[in-house]
Amino acid sequence: MRINLQGKNIELTEPIKDYVLKRVTNLEKLLSGIEKGGGEVAVTFEVGKSTKHHKGTSIFNAYCLINTNGEEFYSSADEEDLYTAIDIVKENLFREINKNKDRKKTLFKRGAMSVKKMLKGLSKRNPFTSKY
Repeated sequence: MRINLQGKNIELTEPIKDYVLKRVTNLEKLLSGIEKGGGEVAVTFEVGKSTKHHKGTSIFNAYCLINTNGEEFYSSADEEDLYTAIDIVKENLFREINKNKDRKKTLFKRGAMSVKKMLKGLSKRNPFTSKY
């Protein structure tokens, strides 16, 4: 897994880097199956501070783009606290990756059940063309 961490209008200190890496490695548990299959995972994480057009408070931005073999997962958040924005991005990506993984499992299971019915003679529907 390649992790590219960037800072925009903010200096990346060691605590910020450690916090982001800790959150991204939590996502690595979900993405480890892709890496085991010979795929490559590239993570681009950008944290920054918005321009000075906000009165009195600073707004922090966090963006993350995960590229896997042909799939992209993206999330962003704007918050008053940098660490909260990073947490929100991580939670959104976790949810999106899980949803995609569950969708693949469900489609595989439905296809397998359709083939099983066809082989038993219960259904005349062709599972590959979806025609009767």
